[in-house]
Amino acid sequence: MTHEFSVRVYYEDTDLAGIVYYANYLKFIERARSTMVREAGIDQGAMKDADGLVFAVRHVDATYLKPAKLDDELLIATKLQQLSGAKLLFEQDVMRGNEMLFSSKITVICMNGAGRVVRLPAEIRAQLAL
Repeated sequence: MTHEFSVRVYYEDTDLAGIVYYANYLKFIERARSTMVREAGIDQGAMKDADGLVFAVRHVDATYLKPAKLDDELLIATKLQQLSGAKLLFEQDVMRGNEMLFSSKITVICMNGAGRVVRLPAEIRAQLAL
């Protein structure tokens, strides 16, 4: 299943050259992942408050293909490629129409309050597996 999330490029997203500053792609894909998780029925704030568990990015593999520019309407396509005990692997692409601008693979882990990697609760794995 692919989750889609739209974002418009604003002036604050661009650099001196008038293109999207490279780090802002990471913000765009974070918003898309967070929205996907929320729409799967997972409240990350409640997860932290109730169980002391949080998601954290462990690894980012990013490829910048073409620049996005001021006022572009972008679509972020997010796929959960792998779900294991404590790890989620996402594939996320940023598109402008039919053009792929940015492609990434993001490894997210589940951590407890002490910063240790822990297994995702079965309920959360089930919600994400849908």
